[in-house]
Amino acid sequence: MSQHPPPHGGYAPPPPTGYEPAGSQAIHDDPEFHSLRRAYHSFGAMAALLSVGGFLSYVLLSSFAPALMNKELFGRITLGLALGLVQFVVMGVATWCYVRHMRERVDPIVLRLRAQQREQERTQEEQQARVAAGRRFRAW
Repeated sequence: MSQHPPPHGGYAPPPPTGYEPAGSQAIHDDPEFHSLRRAYHSFGAMAALLSVGGFLSYVLLSSFAPALMNKELFGRITLGLALGLVQFVVMGVATWCYVRHMRERVDPIVLRLRAQQREQERTQEEQQARVAAGRRFRAW
């Protein structure tokens, strides 16, 4: 008699890949949800492209144009050092813009969609409770 360990370490198996909670299809079909996805992805792609592009250009300039990066701007401050410090500023500004964009454009839509979903779930639960109450057996 061999004993096999329970699947997944004794935990319940994860839901199937296509699993979606009840009522989520209504949100996916909502035009506000599509505008939310566009706003989120377009801003994220633009911010990532600018940040990574700036860092990559700094690395490429450092590798292939060392004479340019070693030019002194004033005192002992070189162009390479100044561009390296500017990257910190660029990342800070990108983060600030991201937070502001999310707060102004994405968060209000998310809050509306969540409230809408909760309301739909609440009405579904009320309907199920009414159906269940109507099926109760009565005493003899």
